Amino acid sequence: MPHIRLSRQFLMFAQQECQGSSPLYEHLANKIANDEDLLDIASLIPQGQPAPNLLLAAVHYLLSTSNDPLTNYYASFAPFPHPIQEVFPIFKAFVLSHTNELTTLFQEKLVQTNEIRRCAYLYPMMTEIYAKHQQPLAFIEIGASAGLQLGMDRYNYCYNQHLAITNTKNDIVLISENRGETLPASLSKPPVVWQRIGIDLHPIDLGNKEESQWLQALIWPEHHERRMLFNQALPIINQLDIQLVKGDAIQLIKELSRTIEQEAMLVIYHTHVANQIPIELRHTLIEQLKEISLERPLYHCYNNLFDTKLHQDFIDQGTIKSIRTMARPDGHARWFEWSNS
Repeated sequence: MPHIRLSRQFLMFAQQECQGSSPLYEHLANKIANDEDLLDIASLIPQGQPAPNLLLAAVHYLLSTSNDPLTNYYASFAPFPHPIQEVFPIFKAFVLSHTNELTTLFQEKLVQTNEIRRCAYLYPMMTEIYAKHQQPLAFIEIGASAGLQLGMDRYNYCYNQHLAITNTKNDIVLISENRGETLPASLSKPPVVWQRIGIDLHPIDLGNKEESQWLQALIWPEHHERRMLFNQALPIINQLDIQLVKGDAIQLIKELSRTIEQEAMLVIYHTHVANQIPIELRHTLIEQLKEISLERPLYHCYNNLFDTKLHQDFIDQGTIKSIRTMARPDGHARWFEWSNS
């Protein structure tokens, strides 16, 4: 049977996400969009999960313990990958011969990419909030995965190849291009973070080999730098007191906010996860944040909630004040457009 909507998802994924970022995934997504056999398999992915990401990650995960010829086309496994023009028949054969394993992964795994470099546009917001209020910050991240973004104040940054911020002696440097207005002068003063809480339907335990491998499978094959940053962040995260909570953030957010000391400024944030929340529940989340603000003011930093732009709001006594709205950033934060309003 035809899968018009699903086919469109793969085409959009190829054009909007993969173009200029992953030639392999761009090629595969375009091919899958016109292949009814593979669309049949992709249709088994639970509603609410981004089908292209989950299918490709599941294949990548299975390949990590396989000697299948398909590995020769993946830069994550082969130092000199074979030409992508030859890959699709081999990819299709692999998927069709591993349908049972893939179906199990579709039910057990979630797309919860922990893209560390997104801290590059979150970090300036946090330093600015701290500079304004002079209160230690308390982080609650929705869709935290393994919690790597909860360590944003401990990473080093480089913007536009010259503005360098050093917060750690570790080798990790998050490199990103700011295509917008000038970043805040407060960047050299990292925010003092009081508490770090991450909420996820399925938190990733980095001490669990299988879960760590899944997180790495979500990193696209050509993205060697992302893999390197992931490995460099691990020793930093392991030293931090991070509380990862399993559950529905919309149900838990009020309760968790009450565990935050009043001396701290509460910051609730999420990146590239709200699009997986049903639209009616997104409105519920906003109402929950308004209710929290009756007890304490808070900041809400987010994208993909009602549009693809990047937002920073201040919420106090049930009133939302927009601090800034920025254009849609690159999905992996290679660039963003900072705005002072």
